[in-house]
Amino acid sequence: MSQPLTVNARTYRLPAAPTIVICVDGCEQEYINQAILAGQAPFLAKLVEFGTVLTGDCVVPSFTNPNNLSIVTGAPPSVHGICGNFFFDEEAGAEVLMNDPKYLRAPSILAEMARAGQRVAVVTAKDKLRALLGHGLQGICFSAEKADQVTLEQNGIERIVERVGMPVPSVYSAELSQFVFAAGLSLLREERPDLMYLSTTDYVQHKHAPGTPEANAFYAMMDHYLAGYHAEGAVLAITADHGMNAKTDAAGRPNIVYLQDRLDEQFGVRSTRVLLPITDPYVVHHGALGSYATVYLGDSQAAGAVTEFLRGINGVEAVLTRAQASERFELPPDRIGELVVLGERLTALGSAASQHDLSGLNVPLRSHGGVSEQKVPLLFNRKLSGIESARRLRNFDAFDLALNHLA
Repeated sequence: MSQPLTVNARTYRLPAAPTIVICVDGCEQEYINQAILAGQAPFLAKLVEFGTVLTGDCVVPSFTNPNNLSIVTGAPPSVHGICGNFFFDEEAGAEVLMNDPKYLRAPSILAEMARAGQRVAVVTAKDKLRALLGHGLQGICFSAEKADQVTLEQNGIERIVERVGMPVPSVYSAELSQFVFAAGLSLLREERPDLMYLSTTDYVQHKHAPGTPEANAFYAMMDHYLAGYHAEGAVLAITADHGMNAKTDAAGRPNIVYLQDRLDEQFGVRSTRVLLPITDPYVVHHGALGSYATVYLGDSQAAGAVTEFLRGINGVEAVLTRAQASERFELPPDRIGELVVLGERLTALGSAASQHDLSGLNVPLRSHGGVSEQKVPLLFNRKLSGIESARRLRNFDAFDLALNHLA
């Protein structure tokens, strides 16, 4: 047997069979439960018989970028450096997207496996993740969003749209995730990668609650492809980057606390800077509203007063100092503000009302970001062994469990 590989202080066996780790964006566990109850997910319903059904914790902030990078590095943001979709670069003095690989501080399991001679493939729904997930990777890596632009030189594959047999979907559609699953099945059958990572989009979960016809249809589609991977002999590890909750009042109206407006009113305009790390290029379905915010203070002496004020706002679950948040959530302290604010389960946090376009919210607001969206599925199509009962399971244990602990 080949020597195990050590990445970010964790050791992984090389795949003994094609192994697919799947991150289902926004997969609140109730979506699976409701699809099973409706008879729409027969493969997932049977996992308990021949596989393993567990629950794990995702990284907080429960956003896409930090969790996908935690999954593929097997480490928290304090190690890999990606603590949001968006952050304030203090050196540059600007708010920037964390899509550039220059912000990464650790190698991925994917890149190291490829360096060790394994055939590796990555398919992500949105192109924003492609550069981060593919950093240092010698293999196949492309996004469904720009599948019509793939080249052998840049992406390790060509003519994927022709192979999949689907047109490139809208970035705001369920079909974008379907393209990921369909491309994964094509790669499994034709290229037979040793290791594959698939990452979807949470468009459906932002728009539709568990048990709705649209949500059940999405999970029926996913179930079909999972059964296909299983039939091809692949080892499957299925998890999520975060859960999803309604952020509404009892009438279905958006339940939002605009932190920047409240702080400006209390302490003066430009005395603080509220930053929302959920912000990315795709905000139509959530209006850049989530349940996690970070606050930069112009006057460090005001930290106590600002903290006390924020804690008194209805809908705010917790206010943590930089040191407290870094320790509790394993975050890089140099990439968050002096304060971290968490919203309650039904509350979204905004900056200033004038900075949010809610015109695209034609259904009740659903979003994520706080500890209320931290529980996610950890599912496998094999039985696990050698796991300590007291071990805290994380979504970024997916590669460890799939490669080191499956029967």
